[in-house]
Formats: sequence, C-alpha cells, structure tokens
Amino acid sequence: MTQEREDERGTADSGGSGKPTAVDAVRGHGPTPADIPPGAPGPSDASDIVEPAGHFRVYLGAAAGVGKTYAMLNEGRRRVQRGADVVIGFVEAHGRRLTQDQAVGLEAVPRRRVDYRGTELDEMDVDAVIRRKPQIALVDELAHTNVPGSGRNEKRWQDVKEILAAGIDVITTVNIQHLESIADAVEEMTGVKVRERVPDRIVREANQIELVDSSPEQLRRRMLHGNIYPQDKVAQALTHFFRTDNLTALRELALRFVADETEEELLEHLDRSRTDTVWETTERIMVGVTGAPGTDILLRRACRLAARVKADVDVVFVAPVDAESPGAAHAIADLRRLADDMAARWHDLPAGKPGAALIAFAREHHVTQLVIGSSRRSRWRELTGGGSVVRRIIRDAGEAGIDVHVIARREVPRELTDQALSQDAPGAGG
Repeated sequence: MTQEREDERGTADSGGSGKPTAVDAVRGHGPTPADIPPGAPGPSDASDIVEPAGHFRVYLGAAAGVGKTYAMLNEGRRRVQRGADVVIGFVEAHGRRLTQDQAVGLEAVPRRRVDYRGTELDEMDVDAVIRRKPQIALVDELAHTNVPGSGRNEKRWQDVKEILAAGIDVITTVNIQHLESIADAVEEMTGVKVRERVPDRIVREANQIELVDSSPEQLRRRMLHGNIYPQDKVAQALTHFFRTDNLTALRELALRFVADETEEELLEHLDRSRTDTVWETTERIMVGVTGAPGTDILLRRACRLAARVKADVDVVFVAPVDAESPGAAHAIADLRRLADDMAARWHDLPAGKPGAALIAFAREHHVTQLVIGSSRRSRWRELTGGGSVVRRIIRDAGEAGIDVHVIARREVPRELTDQALSQDAPGAGG
C-alpha cells in the first residue's frame, strides 16, 4: 500500500481551467478590464469561455508532503459550495489534523472492511461509490495496491477506471515516482524500491493534471517539523529518500512530465486554431536532408543544437522529382539509421519543390528553428535557374517567423572514402 504522508497546508487549484504549464507562482490574479480586447465576452458571460473541470483530474506531486491530498479535499469543498454533489471515495489523512479538517462536511462513502492475515484493513468500496452515483468522487493514492480479497481489482487505478466508466467524475492524487516509465529511474537515484506503480497512460488520460509543487528545502523543513512523517521516522527520511538531491531530481521529473503534457495540449490547440503565428513556448527543431555527401554532418549539427536547448528533432526528406541514384538511396538509408540512433523523428515528404515542402511542414508542426545545408549551386546557376533554394527558404521562413541555420557542407575527403570502401570490400581484413 502507498505510504503517503500528506502535508498540512492549503493549495489553491487552477479552477479547472486546464493543465498547468508550470507552477502557479501567483494565483487569483485575473485580467483587468483593460486587458480584455474589444468584443470579447465580459464578466457576466465569462463562464461561457472557461472550460469546465474535466471528467478525470489528477493532482501530481514530486513526493509525499507537497500537499496533494489537502489540495484535492480543498477542491472538493469548493465544488460543494458551488452546488456539486461530491463524495469521498477514499482519503487517507494519516492522522493529520488539518487534512482531517478539510474532510469535515464532505460525505464519505463507507469503506469496505477486509480481514487480511488476522488484521482488519479498510479499502474503498467501489460498488458502493457507483451505487451512490455522485457527480464527483475524491479518490486518494492512485497507485495504491488493494488488499487481496477486498474486491475484483488489484490496483486502485483499476477501481478509478470503473468509477469513471460509470459516468462519475474523479479527482485523484499520485506521486511522480509511481509512474511506470519513471519508477526504475527513481529506484536507481534513491535506492528505495518503488513497489506500487501506475501505467503512464492512465495519468496521461486525465483531462487535467495539476502540479502541486514545493521546493526541496521547504519539504525538508516540513519533515523536520513533523508535518509529513511521525517524529520517530524523520531522521531516517531526511538522510535517505528525503535528501536534497533526491527531492531535486524528483521535482525535475514532475516538472518535465507536466511540461510535456502541456506542450502536447498546446500543439493540439494550435492545430485547431489554424494560426500562422509561431508560439515559442519551447524550441522545435527541424532539419532538411538530402542524399548529398556531408548531410550526415548537417544532421549531427542539428541534433547537437537540439540537445543544448533540450528540444526534439524532426528530420525531413523531400523525395526528388527524378529517380534517385543508387548512391543517393544508400545515403538516405544511412541517414535514417543515424536519425534513429539520435532519437530524431524521420519524415518522408512526396516529391515536389523542396523549399516549399520544407516551409509547409515547418508551419504545420510549429517549428521554431530550421537547419539546412548551404547551397551547392554556383552563382551563375542561381541567376539562370530561378535562384537559390536556400535563399527562398530563408525568405519564406522569415515571413513565417522561423529562424534558419545554414550549415556549411563539409564533404568527407576522397582518400578517407576510398579507404573506407577498401575496408568494406570482400576479402578485407577485420
């Protein structure tokens, strides 16, 4: 079972307006009348432009003590005040007075009592919650493992799925270390076994993920004051799982997870709104490649650039109008393997004008930086052949608000190429 010790402090939530892009440093400061553009809905009909809280909402934290359970109960109380039918499906306050105070006045569905190896334990009664049919159920500790024999499901997240399927909204809590994709890394960092895990897809299916954040120093002070674990466990916790380096790493993992979710949501919004404006909330890097010699260097440069700004890379190949030569086809196959090795995404575009195709792709995927190789055409060929493709790309990208990096082509010396071919030839030593 999850050993959750929640902090006794209040945490305001975002009011159900969507997944947070970061920790809300300032809450409750809405736009002033001067900030509202002409023709926009006024305060009287503001509810029409704010999305309601989602069917499935998750409070995510870096570690025990950040305030997830308190925040969940606090939201439940506010929902009741606004007329919603809210019940507690399962909440574990761990004897915390302030957390218990938040539950006062909220209806709690009776728990199921289970005898396990001579000890009576409590579990959530899923059937009772579904029979009660509230609008909203508050269910703590999503990664919790149910006591054997307490019901048909092994995990609480499976219980939550049943409640959601019954048409009941769920608000729940989970710590970042319990996500399946992260648990192993947390075990290596902290030396603590993560026994309870929840599939990433379950958390990602949430309509809204609210990050409940706290600095490592603040968490350690709460621990020292007895606001997370009992005093007899404080010393060991501070020198083991709750070390500053562990908490810093867990906090970064939580922040990155929420940032990734928010980036996906932003891209979906941009696709729906069909905006031509590039929103530089994060860097999105794209590199255009061909079968020409030296393109592998171009790809490596793009990946190094992306690594510096912690961005993903999209590799785009525009098929030539004429049939590819065997050498070019072999080079493209090598580039594909290199892109895969560097965790870059490969995209094949149909034959057409390379410059126009690259810019169209960049616009569609909201690319912020485009990497291309320098032109191989002579100045005379540019003047007589309609101009340089590179020049057209720079011009069109500038109009779209996309930065362009033009990388000088560096071909592999002929003698090195010949040497490599001789080593690959049949009968070569090796």
